[in-house]
Amino acid sequence: MSSTLILHPEREKSLLRRHPWIFASAIKSQKGRMRPGDTVDVLSHEGKWLARAAWSPQSQIQARVWTFEQTEVVDNGFFLRRIETALQGRQELIARQGLTGYRLVAAESDGLPGVTIDKYDNVLVCQLLSAGADKHRDKIVWALQKCFPDCAILERSDVAVRQKEGLEPLVQVLHGEVPEEVVIEENGVKILVNPMTGHKTGFYLDQRDNRAIAGRYAENKDVLNCFCYTGTFGSYALAAGAKHVTNLDVSEPALAIAKRNVEINGLDLSRCDFIQVDVFQALRDYVQQGRQFDQIILDPPKFVDSKATLNRACRGYKDINLHAMQLLRPGGILCTFSCSGLMPTDLFHKVVADAALDAGRQVQFLERLGQAADHPVASSYPEGFYLKGLVCRVI
Repeated sequence: MSSTLILHPEREKSLLRRHPWIFASAIKSQKGRMRPGDTVDVLSHEGKWLARAAWSPQSQIQARVWTFEQTEVVDNGFFLRRIETALQGRQELIARQGLTGYRLVAAESDGLPGVTIDKYDNVLVCQLLSAGADKHRDKIVWALQKCFPDCAILERSDVAVRQKEGLEPLVQVLHGEVPEEVVIEENGVKILVNPMTGHKTGFYLDQRDNRAIAGRYAENKDVLNCFCYTGTFGSYALAAGAKHVTNLDVSEPALAIAKRNVEINGLDLSRCDFIQVDVFQALRDYVQQGRQFDQIILDPPKFVDSKATLNRACRGYKDINLHAMQLLRPGGILCTFSCSGLMPTDLFHKVVADAALDAGRQVQFLERLGQAADHPVASSYPEGFYLKGLVCRVI
């Protein structure tokens, strides 16, 4: 007999809308012996079958739904079908944008909660962030080998969220040989990626469309690229004909790769600078120095880790946007982003508007931006939408 979770009355509503999370407060009782990551059946208080989920006893999200189909078994074939479906849904995008790097599986939005898989040329990088994902590691690797027999597989589960599931951070090669460096291509731009040590799974694939959009504003512009990491916004700007790009980041190794990204694309190094600096302080210093730019890109790291830090994050976002607006020439373009899922879109827009007021600048929102199409958001899972951005004209 399978293990089961029984919900409190009225707590099945989100499951009936196919939301994949079950919080501890929704669970009335459990039957059977359950270990972390085990597959359990979820029943209403009346005994109606609702879903099949992975048990995560140490998390506030105590079960994550694998399937809403009672006849579907969570076995090797289950993971193969999910991955094949995810790949099929991205084929047109891959061909249209000439992608050799893309998100293959976007966790809950692709029906695999806690499972993120990115493909960098012939390297697949997995993050297994839930107890259920961790439990089924071997099945996931088997399915990936079926779909991509020539690819190496690396696990980069070295993120703090695993601790909420009672799991240790983990980095390991699961199959094949993983090179120290991989070159991917998107929209005709080459990008160096280090799968072992790069941010996230190696790179920020979610900003692909926004890099292209920002590039469209860059022709003949003096561009300031803040929190540039490996400089890809800057490479797009140079490729689009920017007059000059100043790349700022706190990491010297990241800036070294940014410089190489310019070189491998055959772009002019004399039209760009790479400055290792505290970007927050640099923005303040540039204002004091009277520096001016035609376009500024703000792509800061995540400011919000929990709801408790939201107010502090708003102050941080307002501060950098205010200084950027002060640095822009009249008619200048600000491309500003937040990758914090806990930052509501409307609040982010308000923060930027408040920064405009304090900067004494009139600002127009030209474009509202989000994550690239290989990072889809299931209609039943709005939490999957995390990246938001604005293209602003600062008058």
